[in-house]
Amino acid sequence: MKLDVKQLFEDQPSLYALIGKIGEVADTFGIQAYLVGGLVRDLIIGKKNKDIDIVVIGDGLVFADEVSKALNAFPVVKFKEFGTAMIPLEEMELEIVSARKEVYQTHSRNPKVKFTDLDEDLKRRDFTINTMAISINVDTFGDFIDPFNGLKDIKGELIITPLDPKETFFEDPLRMLRAIRFASQLGFNIDKNTFLAIKTYADRINIISKERIRDEFLKILMSSKPSFGINLLYESTLLGYLFPEFIELKGIESHGVYKHKDVYLHTLKVLDNVAKFDADINLRLAALYHDIAKPRTKRFYDGIGWTFHGHEELGARMFERYARKLRLSTKDIKKIEKLIRLHLRPIAVAKEEVTDSAIRRLIVEAGENIDDLMILCRADITSKNKERVQRYLKNFELVEKRIGEVEEKDTLRAFQSPFNGKEIMKMFALEPGPYVGKIKHFVEEAILEGEIENTHDAASEFIEKNKEKLIDLYLKNH
Repeated sequence: MKLDVKQLFEDQPSLYALIGKIGEVADTFGIQAYLVGGLVRDLIIGKKNKDIDIVVIGDGLVFADEVSKALNAFPVVKFKEFGTAMIPLEEMELEIVSARKEVYQTHSRNPKVKFTDLDEDLKRRDFTINTMAISINVDTFGDFIDPFNGLKDIKGELIITPLDPKETFFEDPLRMLRAIRFASQLGFNIDKNTFLAIKTYADRINIISKERIRDEFLKILMSSKPSFGINLLYESTLLGYLFPEFIELKGIESHGVYKHKDVYLHTLKVLDNVAKFDADINLRLAALYHDIAKPRTKRFYDGIGWTFHGHEELGARMFERYARKLRLSTKDIKKIEKLIRLHLRPIAVAKEEVTDSAIRRLIVEAGENIDDLMILCRADITSKNKERVQRYLKNFELVEKRIGEVEEKDTLRAFQSPFNGKEIMKMFALEPGPYVGKIKHFVEEAILEGEIENTHDAASEFIEKNKEKLIDLYLKNH
């Protein structure tokens, strides 16, 4: 079967030209070269994919050097033990590999690699939708190789392994996560026997490195409907091995007439709501973890019902431990912790009188994350009571309007005290110590209460006006 490759690249003419150039290099050096994997799959589905995977029959590392020269590209990054070479281009990444097969030993995180032919290379791939190849040599350009009927499974929207799934997942347990990731990203179903094999070998996910697990898990979260993938993780039992804390969220507990909602289902609803805003991964993680501490803070009081006092603070502290599993950056961890810690604050502000002081304090605490915080809080409204939802949303609109007005007037998003410690020490002839911080706090409170403007001149005048009072306070404490 021959494909009209030019038509497949109709919306990506520059990528089509690049593929043709690589094919010419292959012909020059007598190398058989094929487009494989994700790019072929996405071309058929109609999705854009700028990562190019090329398999060659022969020495992929030598061929990569020749391609790099022909493209005047950046230096080749080589992984000799895997026969893999990466060529970073301006807007994409080109991977060239020798046809190979990989096998994991029983307790090893690293595969052993053997070089082979195209048939064996396609056979060792994870799912039939990734076992298709397209020749890019001039004479055979467009020849379509599909030994495991990947095209049929794309049309049937099915994730299935080319070989016995037990063998596939035993050799490379990460493929269990990849199955769920592809199902979540593409909205496909997982073949019954394939899913059963995932449940059978779920415990082998423990031999995979944290970084590789993180990458697949975050891709699941970035799906258009991430709850689909999280539910598959739960049903396959993988979730219990990766994040057992989430299992604690599941279930409804009753006490007389009082019930508390299934926090697991609520969390997935919030996550899907956030995804509708095309949120980044940090906001999605905050949505996923925002109520993680509810099972540990749950209390029942007669006449009141269930309470979860402090779950936002405990949840923010717990997240740091989870973040180690994901190997996130310190900057991202701090942002997510802040969103978890503050996720109830806008709701509290919306319930009360929306004063300028409350708005200023919210803006200062959230800082540059205020917009993400408001998205998270809107997403957190999952009640089935339509009147309650409308009431909350109306209050939120008022809070958002007031945030815009106060922010425009007071520029508080990146709030810093207009007076620093050195200026205060000089003004009061003080040595470094806690009293310097108290004076600084005195000024900041005046700004947040709206007594003075958020400017250096206003702060200086305020301190001068209250200098005697501050000195008296200092003397009383010393």
